[in-house]
Amino acid sequence: MATVYEIIQGIGQAAANAYDGAHDDSLAADGKARKVGLAREDGHFINDRRVMDGFKVRLSGPNLILTYHSETKLKDVHDSNRFESDCEQHLADIVKYLKKEYKKVTGNTLTLTMDQKPDIKVEYMSNIRCWVIATCSYKIGGLTDVGEVGQASEDRLDQAVKDWLSLGKNNRLV
Repeated sequence: MATVYEIIQGIGQAAANAYDGAHDDSLAADGKARKVGLAREDGHFINDRRVMDGFKVRLSGPNLILTYHSETKLKDVHDSNRFESDCEQHLADIVKYLKKEYKKVTGNTLTLTMDQKPDIKVEYMSNIRCWVIATCSYKIGGLTDVGEVGQASEDRLDQAVKDWLSLGKNNRLV
């Protein structure tokens, strides 16, 4: 069983291996390019217009928060059903990549279960283009020693203060 530090370190390395231009073979330019699930991987890299997109991961207690950001045309946003499903598909592809890359890096499997429906925000850039930010939270399997953020901790500190005060004059608690 992996420790919390090893799990976090493996997730960080898996996410770091997704840089633009990464290849499956170590630093071999003739190797096959890694498919992360981003929009920039579609089309020809010289002839087609490059799409600016990427992702980041962060941890909040036992949760992994995945953020996908992209630049898109405003007319694509107006078809909301297709647009939302495309964003959710990008998030699912990134999670699939993270699991596969985590397995390569550590040799262990990574379990990510979705906590809530993705939150998709569209921000105006111009009359033609806009930014898209999709965020989704996943529960990380195997993180048993990590508590939820924002929950009250045990009364360990309170007991420590009481013990310290009992050492004082006349052993009285205040």
